Amino acid sequence: MNRVRIGIVGAGFIGNMHARILAEIPRADVVAIYDRQSDRAQALARRVEAEAVPSLTTLLERVDAVYITAPNRTHPDIALAALDRGCHVFCEKPMAVSLDAARAMLEASEHSDRVFQVGHNRRFAPVYQKVKELINTDHLRPHSAHIKMNRGELLDPPWVGRPDVTGGFLYETTIHMLDMVRWLFGEVTSVMVVGSSHEYGEVDDFSMLLTFASGMHATLASSADASWFFPFERIEVFAHHATIETQEMVCVTYTEGLDPRVTTFSFHQLSREDQWGYRREDDAFIRSILDGAPVAVSARDGYKAVELVEACYRSLRTGERIWFDA
Repeated sequence: MNRVRIGIVGAGFIGNMHARILAEIPRADVVAIYDRQSDRAQALARRVEAEAVPSLTTLLERVDAVYITAPNRTHPDIALAALDRGCHVFCEKPMAVSLDAARAMLEASEHSDRVFQVGHNRRFAPVYQKVKELINTDHLRPHSAHIKMNRGELLDPPWVGRPDVTGGFLYETTIHMLDMVRWLFGEVTSVMVVGSSHEYGEVDDFSMLLTFASGMHATLASSADASWFFPFERIEVFAHHATIETQEMVCVTYTEGLDPRVTTFSFHQLSREDQWGYRREDDAFIRSILDGAPVAVSARDGYKAVELVEACYRSLRTGERIWFDA
């Protein structure tokens, strides 16, 4: 195989994003689109010169790989059907909205020779790749971090505030940062969470304390109704006489030692697709299929992110710190 025939399941915002990027990758061909709302499938198919198909079964018969960009709760059934058909799978985050479903997907992927990549795009964003580079190359050994990830509302699109669709705010939004801290700082050993509900029919404001196998600790604040005040996403990393700070997806500021001067790495000039890592993650998926490159975000990574979300909700319910096996 020297080209990958791709089908996209789900023609909403993120499905459109991936379709546009894949249409620009020379070794990828978007050939089929499926969405329960046929008008959306037809509109996207026209944009990328693909075919809108009437069912998931039809799509699976025509492709080598499937992009799952449908609502969160539908991910497991689509992924399992695709693997059973022998298709490679790119599954948008969250991989699933329950640990049992995520475990079933993990086991199926491990028993398959197909590529299974989970769409945690922040790992590919230049801002966070620069943070990881600074931590690794300068041997900073972070001792603590403060993270925030906020939304201004849970109103647009209308389903984003429906836990029956999303699995809850932590699954829809904050899972990005829960995956990110594990990628940057290593395995999480415990989490403790408090939260409250203000605007919506679910807990929409969270404060978390996480500890790591390395000995470091971090706080993570995440609110669904904090306004869109910039930056609504930020990481501050503290090491011995060193600080790294991000501003959204546009810049990283770094200072080391007792010298007050700072170094800034700017990514303002990049397109949204590049700033947010979407182009790199799609290219990584194609390279894993055609070149045998290691899978950048594996099914096990996706499972671990779901495990963290479930632990956060459990801590919220019980008031207890949740510990993970070493």
